[in-house]
Amino acid sequence: MAMQIGSSDDGEEELNASINTTPLVDVMLVLLIIFLITIPVVTKNIPVKLPAEENQPLQTKPENITIAVDVEGNLFWNNQPVADEDALRNKLYEVARQVPQPEVHIRGDQETRYENVNKVVEACQRAAIQKVGFITEPAPRG
Repeated sequence: MAMQIGSSDDGEEELNASINTTPLVDVMLVLLIIFLITIPVVTKNIPVKLPAEENQPLQTKPENITIAVDVEGNLFWNNQPVADEDALRNKLYEVARQVPQPEVHIRGDQETRYENVNKVVEACQRAAIQKVGFITEPAPRG
């Protein structure tokens, strides 16, 4: 007696080893719908009336220092031209020794290269200036 393994010609179908993904997709869609419905309920937001406040313009004190950088990269100390970066650093070292230390406000032209403004920021860092700010124009209301 011989036994035959494998395909047979007597009409039996071969074993199908592929996974039927239809039930998996059905379950995932049901879970997705459940999560979409329950997420807004779970994230509660406590009603709080927030204050409506506008940005107040900066009050420039006379002791504050404004350093301006124009389009060409020229430096200005309180509207007076600065010869070079070394002169700027020397002035910043003098300011850093003052008690209380004044704030330094940087006004950079929007068309100037970033490296020109970065030179001023680096000089402030090296001189140990504690408060450095950037002056900008407010956005137009519309």
